[in-house]
Amino acid sequence: MRGIRGATQIASNTVEAIYDGVVELCRALNEENGLSQDEIVWAIFTVTHDLDADFPARAAREAGGWSRVPMICSQEIPVPGSLPRVVRVLLHVEGGSGAGVRHVYLGGARALRPDLFTGPAGAPA
Repeated sequence: MRGIRGATQIASNTVEAIYDGVVELCRALNEENGLSQDEIVWAIFTVTHDLDADFPARAAREAGGWSRVPMICSQEIPVPGSLPRVVRVLLHVEGGSGAGVRHVYLGGARALRPDLFTGPAGAPA
């Protein structure tokens, strides 16, 4: 078993923006780690307090390719000064020791964990 992290900063608190951002994140996680949904044991999504227009799991299920993955959504602690409009995900994935895991941080969310940022491939760190 291994854990894979990902995050993205959403453009605005709308259904469309959340949907688009989460789909992009799910697809990047799949591509960067060579994942199929059958390898994903579960996914936990969190959102910052300023995102409440939709559930990230809906986008992951409908267009992100994770229709059979058990998911849950939760809210992050509203720490003063934290990066706004962020969706984070933690995947629990079958197989491997964690070597070669590519955590994916998109857009402004790259600032959250520059020590873990490895993807997407070819993107500037």
